[in-house]
Amino acid sequence: MRREIARLSLHQLVQDGRIHPARIEEVVHKVRKQVEEEIIETGKRTTIDLGIHGLHPDLIRMIGRMKYRSSYGQNLLQHSRETANLCAIMASELGLNPKKAKRAGLLHDIGKVPDDEPELPHALLGAKLADKYKEKPDIVNAIGAHHDEEEMTTLLAPIVQVCDAISGARPGARREIVEAYIKRLNDLEQLALSYPGVLKTYAIQAGRELRVIVGAEKITDAETESLSNEIAKKIQDEMTYPGQVKITVIRETRAVAFAK
Repeated sequence: MRREIARLSLHQLVQDGRIHPARIEEVVHKVRKQVEEEIIETGKRTTIDLGIHGLHPDLIRMIGRMKYRSSYGQNLLQHSRETANLCAIMASELGLNPKKAKRAGLLHDIGKVPDDEPELPHALLGAKLADKYKEKPDIVNAIGAHHDEEEMTTLLAPIVQVCDAISGARPGARREIVEAYIKRLNDLEQLALSYPGVLKTYAIQAGRELRVIVGAEKITDAETESLSNEIAKKIQDEMTYPGQVKITVIRETRAVAFAK
């Protein structure tokens, strides 16, 4: 009843001229401007808080846009800040440059917030954007390699990858009940086990990686690559999951003997 009254009231306001389309456009434009200013201010405030300097204004704007993006309930800006701080701690413990590690950690997911949506995985898109805005090659590589979509060339890359996984997979980070989490891991393993020649499967890194053990006598080396692609496609088509899942097919021959 209240909704119907509201609809009638709105209709009357439009009819008698108290709501003007031009005024609506004016308000929309004003709000868009306010949001854009808030995005830029958030990006600037984040870089100041973390002590990161010299970022291109477009990168600062992308950092601000992270505030309005989430994955499974985990806010992207909060995740990126957390990853940045973890990277700095780990780099410091390893005797590496903590400021550079923090910078890479903050920027590692910028490929998730571009103005357009190109057909590229977010890690590779992020690396492309970082390179475009003159970030150092080791930071570009750390961004592009944090999901193993390009080869790691510096020690910075595995630090970012590990800290990203820690932030995303820690208990409470994402809204996923335990039962659903366990079911997703089991579904991953069972999906791969359905293929001929597969002996064992292990979902690891909170379901970010699936390791598939195949029999050496049943599958050739050439067939392992085809199998990994088939499993990846089936996961994409049939499952819902956060981020990306890496499929590693392992084929090995073992010879066992006993000395008596």
